[in-house]
Amino acid sequence: MESRVTALPKLFIGIDIHKRSWKIHCSTDLFAGKSFTMPPEPEKLREYVQKHFPDHEVSTAYEAGCCGYAAHRSFVNFGWRSLVVNPADIQRKGKERYTKTDRIDAQLISRELKDGRLESIIVPDIEREELRSLFRRRNELVKDFRRVKSVIKMQLLYYGVKVPPEFDNDHWSHDFRHWVDSQKFVFGTARECMASKMRNFRFIDKELRDVSSQLRAYCRKHF
Repeated sequence: MESRVTALPKLFIGIDIHKRSWKIHCSTDLFAGKSFTMPPEPEKLREYVQKHFPDHEVSTAYEAGCCGYAAHRSFVNFGWRSLVVNPADIQRKGKERYTKTDRIDAQLISRELKDGRLESIIVPDIEREELRSLFRRRNELVKDFRRVKSVIKMQLLYYGVKVPPEFDNDHWSHDFRHWVDSQKFVFGTARECMASKMRNFRFIDKELRDVSSQLRAYCRKHF
């Protein structure tokens, strides 16, 4: 009876992803593998795999971080199994806990992937990811808004300008803004300093209102 191969050989790719380059470690179910550096381009990794590991079942993994999910989506489109993992979930043994290089990280990811000890975080779809970006932008603006208000009040305190009781609260009415604009100083340099801070305040205020309006409009339409 003629025997047939029913299972494809498996390739496990651990990737340490950075902006300018990727450190790759490839291993299979038969050998420990090799490490190399390549440009941060998924298509080039695909070409390497097709050349050196044809007809392999490919699994990849890399740590979640500043490079996002673009590489993951490319790998999935190639038909590969792809995991984006929490860095804290990668088990380190002995000296591995104290020695950290890109090559070692790629090797550890490949090893943990091969041993079946890695689980992917939840990767959002593109729509939700981009919506999160707008939420994060609003949160950034809220922090900037609070900070610039604090900076202006501290500058007034430094100059010895007492804020009237009716304005001494977190809500900055238009009357309070006009009151700040109308303050007189001995020299024009102080006036220009306050004017610059108020321009910054008004810019952040407008950005916060605009982004909040865009968020509300999008969520009403799609959710």
